[in-house]
Amino acid sequence: MASPFLAIDIGNTRLKWALYDGAHPGAVLQAQGAEFLDHIERLADGPWADLPAPGSMLGCVVAGDAVRRRAEEQINERFDCTPRWVMSSAGEAGIVNGYDHPTRLGADRFVAMIGARHRMLAQGPARPMVVVMIGTAVTVEAIDADGKFLGGLILPGHGIMLRALESGTAGLHVPTGEVREFPTNTSDALTSGGTYAIAGAVERMVQHVRSHCGAEPACYMTGGAGWKMAPVMNGHFELVESLIMDGLLVIARERAAV
Repeated sequence: MASPFLAIDIGNTRLKWALYDGAHPGAVLQAQGAEFLDHIERLADGPWADLPAPGSMLGCVVAGDAVRRRAEEQINERFDCTPRWVMSSAGEAGIVNGYDHPTRLGADRFVAMIGARHRMLAQGPARPMVVVMIGTAVTVEAIDADGKFLGGLILPGHGIMLRALESGTAGLHVPTGEVREFPTNTSDALTSGGTYAIAGAVERMVQHVRSHCGAEPACYMTGGAGWKMAPVMNGHFELVESLIMDGLLVIARERAAV
């Protein structure tokens, strides 16, 4: 019988975790949660206190070595499994990394592309892809039908945009507004401006991929604020909350088979 598998995604703001009944795509989710990075020390005696012990774990980190070490302390305190972390490489699990310096690509971006490609192939023939993560920062990745990562965009998320405007202008300390086609108050103008700035960058990348690959890309969106963006996008974006976790499951299976 397979032992449970712990997947961890440490972003710029939160640590997300999920416990599955095995280390393979399609594994059954048994428990999940998230902690702000300031609260990582709560995990062992809090949300993880009553979890069944995982036989293995795999994670990705973009928040830096100090945060990774704090997470490892919680893993070692509560579980008897070795912390393992994905590092971006020249290629893995169907993705060929076209970055100028492959190891400098954010691990979360690499893992999300792997998860998206596995999902796309499960749905039908190979196609180009655009993979969008909406978090503290926004990333927009382009992948061709053969799985080659062509390149990607990085731009500020909603919160960073609003804070930049508040710090750089006078009198813009206003509540978050709604997304409107024609905003008629400052709150709505700020929220709509940030939302459409992100949407415009994403839609430009979709055009680039369509032109470069000569085919319509499969488009996936993930990240904590993805639900805010998906309704305003032109064209169909499949919102997949667990794209990084899906990628970690794919990588875990591939590595176990070697």
